[in-house]
Amino acid sequence: MGPLRGIKIVELAGIGPGPFAALILSDLGADVIRVDRAQAVTGDFSRDNKEVLNRGRRSVGVDLKNPDGLETVMRLVEQADGVIEGFRPGVTERLGIGPDACLARNPRLVYGRMTGWGQEGPYAMAAGHDINYIALAGALAHFGREGGKPTPPINLIGDFGGGGMLLALGMVAAILEARGSGKGQVVDAAMVDGSALLMAMVWGLRAMGVWDERLGVNPLDTGAPYYDTYETADGKFIAVGSLEPQFYAELLSRTGLDKEGLPSNPMDHDNWPVLRERFTELFKSKTRDEWCEILEHTDACFAPVLTMSEAVEHPHIRARNTIVKEYGVEQPAPAPRFSRTPGEIQRPPAWPGEHTDEALSDWGFTAAELEKLRETGAVR
Repeated sequence: MGPLRGIKIVELAGIGPGPFAALILSDLGADVIRVDRAQAVTGDFSRDNKEVLNRGRRSVGVDLKNPDGLETVMRLVEQADGVIEGFRPGVTERLGIGPDACLARNPRLVYGRMTGWGQEGPYAMAAGHDINYIALAGALAHFGREGGKPTPPINLIGDFGGGGMLLALGMVAAILEARGSGKGQVVDAAMVDGSALLMAMVWGLRAMGVWDERLGVNPLDTGAPYYDTYETADGKFIAVGSLEPQFYAELLSRTGLDKEGLPSNPMDHDNWPVLRERFTELFKSKTRDEWCEILEHTDACFAPVLTMSEAVEHPHIRARNTIVKEYGVEQPAPAPRFSRTPGEIQRPPAWPGEHTDEALSDWGFTAAELEKLRETGAVR
């Protein structure tokens, strides 16, 4: 019942950001068929698949090197609103399912291409991972503490924020445009581009002369003592983000620091070492739960630092069902939320080829055609 109900997407199976884009579109109601390699099909569908990134879609097993297998995919393309692929530039062209071939069969098609470096440029054909893309984009240099080295924030920036999420947005935008123009197009979603875009605010701060490119010396990169994490008496951590004056005053009032004669100007960098030393000492004096009793539900801009296991049990996360247990697996709920057409997790993650007959039948293949495709090894 999501807002993308009626949209049909063909996903050429990949890893990381491409599947994440497909997950988002599926959660929002699109009918997404993932095309897995036929040779990868095991046929053992009795065990639960816990690959959350593959939830919500049906899988068909197709041999793309078999002419009948290739034609099977092209028949799906003819009916689809969009295609998602995450190979290096030129791979799908060599397979015969590149954008030109697909748009020739379906002029309204949106062809989404997910790569690290983009479809052209000096790095386009090189291998890489999230850490490399965010490094070149000017993002990685700004994650870390003063005196330390740049530290990758898992692979959230390149793969998922700057990659899969922006590809999903691009697909929706282009599909919307195609419904008016009758013409499809190619969406070139490069993680290096998306990572740079996520830094838009920081580029603005730099242009205004208020962002120091040295590591860990700015208010938002752990340079400021009132925007950082602190260890508590029980070895756990809390997060404080009291940037604005009124929130900083609330923090001091709630913790009793307002009575200690701390430096009057917290924005003065020269005062930061003194403040950090005092904050470190103070927060180490109580347990995380004790600080929650004092600072939760206030304007001090506070939260406990929770592991995934702890987050599941937190009252706010539970109240909003931010993490749900579906098909026996704890996982994030669909987001964002819609008042009239809510998204949903449509089905558990599929094993490769698990829905070959079911999905192809729903997309117009007859039983006789399926039998022939099986006989030739085009599908499994």
